[in-house]
Amino acid sequence: MTIKNAATFAEINSLFANSDPDEVWLSASDIVRRINHGYDFSVVRTSFDDMVRMFRGEYPGYAPIKTLYHDLRHTLDVFLCAVRLMHGMHVSGNRLTDEEMTIAMIAALMHDIGYAQPLGEDTGTGAQHTKIHVLRGIEFARHYIAAQGFSPALAAPMKFILLCTDPAVAISEIKFPDERTRLLGQIVGTADLTGQMADRTYLEKLLFLYLEFKEAQFGSYQNIYDLLCKTRDFYEFTRERLDTGLGGIYHYLAFHFKDWYGIENNYYLESIEKNIAYLSQVTELNKTQQLSMLKRGGIVEKSGPLIAPEDLA
Repeated sequence: MTIKNAATFAEINSLFANSDPDEVWLSASDIVRRINHGYDFSVVRTSFDDMVRMFRGEYPGYAPIKTLYHDLRHTLDVFLCAVRLMHGMHVSGNRLTDEEMTIAMIAALMHDIGYAQPLGEDTGTGAQHTKIHVLRGIEFARHYIAAQGFSPALAAPMKFILLCTDPAVAISEIKFPDERTRLLGQIVGTADLTGQMADRTYLEKLLFLYLEFKEAQFGSYQNIYDLLCKTRDFYEFTRERLDTGLGGIYHYLAFHFKDWYGIENNYYLESIEKNIAYLSQVTELNKTQQLSMLKRGGIVEKSGPLIAPEDLA
């Protein structure tokens, strides 16, 4: 690929529009080849395809994943962000082995697989598993890697890495077996937070997140407006977690964009900060005006039939 001098407006917007699995795979594999042109994609490609099948209801023994916030696009966002982050690390001289990259990519793909429902579990959307979805994902990943006949070395670090995506778990309390596993956990945990909050429809998708939390009886949000207002607190929590427990490695994303576009911008952080700045404008309005400010993706309209009157009280 020819290195460009700058990213166009359309290219910047497309960084966070990861709805097409085929396009995401092409982008990710292109980036990984910049790290190691001879990288063997076979294990990650199998895992990627199976993850897509799981969301679509094509994986044996499982129904489609129905959670509206933690959807296929969210997983694709996190996967591609993790790949960009690893490339930024590589460019900066902090390089991973091929096996470490494989582990990180599988973990990114599996980090929300715990929302999946086996066939026969007919109630709920999967959001009822919110509090334990990471633990369910760890168990799924362990069985999946063994069933596929992948190297056991890929499974050993999964528990520690996936725990880094659970906001209820302090990174400092995870008993990592070594510093390399900690680094892989920081990569996936960072990609999970930055990938979702940089999404240009992040604010709109908070309506879906509210519905998931309501189903899971998680949190103490009185209504949708309460969640919108408290998202600023979540942003502050996120920045603290990124800077401390996750080691501040999000800074490596700027190295990726410097190598890719020739400009050392961290487009993820810029997008997150724009989202939060707009959120501040939204929450300053009265309740009757707030949802009218959330116009992207037709999400407010799609969520309308799912929202009960008390959710807007």
